[in-house]
Amino acid sequence: MPIRVIAGSAKGRRLKLVPGDSTRPVMDKVKEALFSIIGRDVLDSVWLDLFAGTGSVGIEALSRGAKLAVFVEIDRQAVQTIQDNLTLTRLGNRAVIRRTDVFRLLKQPPPQTFDFIYIAPPQYKSLWRQTLQALDSNPAWIPPGTIVIVQIDPSEQQPVMFAHLEAYDERRYGKTLLWFFVAREPTPVGNEPQEKPQ
Repeated sequence: MPIRVIAGSAKGRRLKLVPGDSTRPVMDKVKEALFSIIGRDVLDSVWLDLFAGTGSVGIEALSRGAKLAVFVEIDRQAVQTIQDNLTLTRLGNRAVIRRTDVFRLLKQPPPQTFDFIYIAPPQYKSLWRQTLQALDSNPAWIPPGTIVIVQIDPSEQQPVMFAHLEAYDERRYGKTLLWFFVAREPTPVGNEPQEKPQ
């Protein structure tokens, strides 16, 4: 099934798919719903697209006015596909591709602050949960206010609890679930949150 850029400077451009079945590109209707939820917050935002596959989500963000997208993907064919799609959409000047393992990357200090982190790993391997745990264990990646979005099959969803991430919304579109988390300051045990001075 073809995938396209839905809106913005590259609207209507058809994106290449990664050969084989190692990736699962997000359906256009799901991507459209995602960016409808995000709205104008996409403008001048910085994105981290983990398990980036075709690069479709990060590219959509760039097309709609994001300042930068960092694509992380270890598969050689997927990396080439992202490069080709950035060339097709003429958005490569605001993109960085990192060919590396996601979990190795998340053990390191982040190169910068990200407003949105999108996680769409291969299905049925609990990689989404491991990725959230990796972010939560290295909270420099998720300063308060960072939005983390997980794309999974609804059957993969499990209860989760983290020190720095809190689920606040979820939307189901057929066999795709978008699960939204926000990074927050951890509340010390036994202490009530302090009121801000007026």
